[in-house]
Amino acid sequence: MTKKIINYGSINIDYVYRTPHFVRPGETLHAESFTKGLGGKGANQSVAIARSGGHVVHVGQLSTLDRWARDVLVNAGVLVDFIDEVDDASGHAIIQVDSDGENAILLHGGANQSVDIKSLEKAMEETDDVEYLLLQNECNNSELAINAALTNKIKVAFNPAPMSQDVASLNLEQLDTLIVNELEAQALTGSRNINDSISFFVTRLPATRVVMTLGAKGSILVNGGNVVEFPSTSVDVIDTTGAGDTFVGYFLQSLVSGLDDMSALEIASSAAALAVTERGAINAIPNIERVTEFIHG
Repeated sequence: MTKKIINYGSINIDYVYRTPHFVRPGETLHAESFTKGLGGKGANQSVAIARSGGHVVHVGQLSTLDRWARDVLVNAGVLVDFIDEVDDASGHAIIQVDSDGENAILLHGGANQSVDIKSLEKAMEETDDVEYLLLQNECNNSELAINAALTNKIKVAFNPAPMSQDVASLNLEQLDTLIVNELEAQALTGSRNINDSISFFVTRLPATRVVMTLGAKGSILVNGGNVVEFPSTSVDVIDTTGAGDTFVGYFLQSLVSGLDDMSALEIASSAAALAVTERGAINAIPNIERVTEFIHG
């Protein structure tokens, strides 16, 4: 049977403005272009899993006014039976992308902050062969979601973005996989020194696979006391929006497919590298055929 991933994740409407630089305090700046589309870390990661060849069930909420967003997910291969429509505004993000391809994001949680945990529990009950629950930090009830997965003997992968003070109080020791970027690692460990962060994860989370993504500097894997550095692939950066989500989705699906950690890192890093060469988030997430071709030349 094909193993599945349940993604308890955010669904946002992205308003993306390309600008020569990020808006400064007191400044009014004309945008060079504007696009509107589906985003949110949860939705991005679900699409990445689907495009990597995985079976992903998305659990979340969005406004009845944004029903079109479900169609985007369906067309990408995401299962949407447990996405509830509500009268509240959907979560949304205002994204600036500067001339170097870097982004700055203002996020409003909206419907992502009132997801009923019963929807997740129902998804777990009605979905066969679930190996992982994936969650980020853009929805409410993270603690309840983790506990529900553990009760159902489902492994948990957590990408605590955006980072908050609540993350440190969660049951991180029982996570199968934790994926953080450099800033999230600093916030969680209390140190800007990468070696300090590594020591923290080795000591505090000895049974958890921890991946620190470092952008152009690659990534670091900490697993069972073993520490491995993995280099990034040099590409021409157009837009970094969604690259981290591409990495998360591809990495987790690679594990579900039975690949070892290093092979999963190679595929996830390559997928993220391809994502930054295109504009947008979901539109830039490559499919597995393109990633395979990229790896093998």
